[in-house]
Amino acid sequence: MQQKITVEATIYADIKKTWDYYTLPEYITKWNFADPSWHCPSASNDLKIGGKYLARMEAKDGSFGFDFEAYYTELDFGRSFTYSFGGRMCSVEFKDFENQTLVKISFDPENENSLELQQNGWQLILNNFKDYIEEN
Repeated sequence: MQQKITVEATIYADIKKTWDYYTLPEYITKWNFADPSWHCPSASNDLKIGGKYLARMEAKDGSFGFDFEAYYTELDFGRSFTYSFGGRMCSVEFKDFENQTLVKISFDPENENSLELQQNGWQLILNNFKDYIEEN
């Protein structure tokens, strides 16, 4: 197994708001895409051990789309979670620094795309999250 890829961002919002905007479907659909030509038309999140996360990601022109589906394996509510997806694992941590929150995501890479491409894609989504929460 290859080394995990890690992306992170410091969010200028408290940890509760950051957690909520990251995990509640009504917010996920507003930020969960890497590029403005894409969108996330639907999301659902059963945030519990064994619960399912599902987000639909699509090109706005309808040329391509896919479902991102994951199942929670660990949960420290308000602080961290781990989920499995497609035989891989991802951990998301939220660290409180007064009115800022560090969000750190570590995930197993896949074998189809370069590590750099995967890291850049996940970082772009996290940056989109940061921009959305700080503007709302």
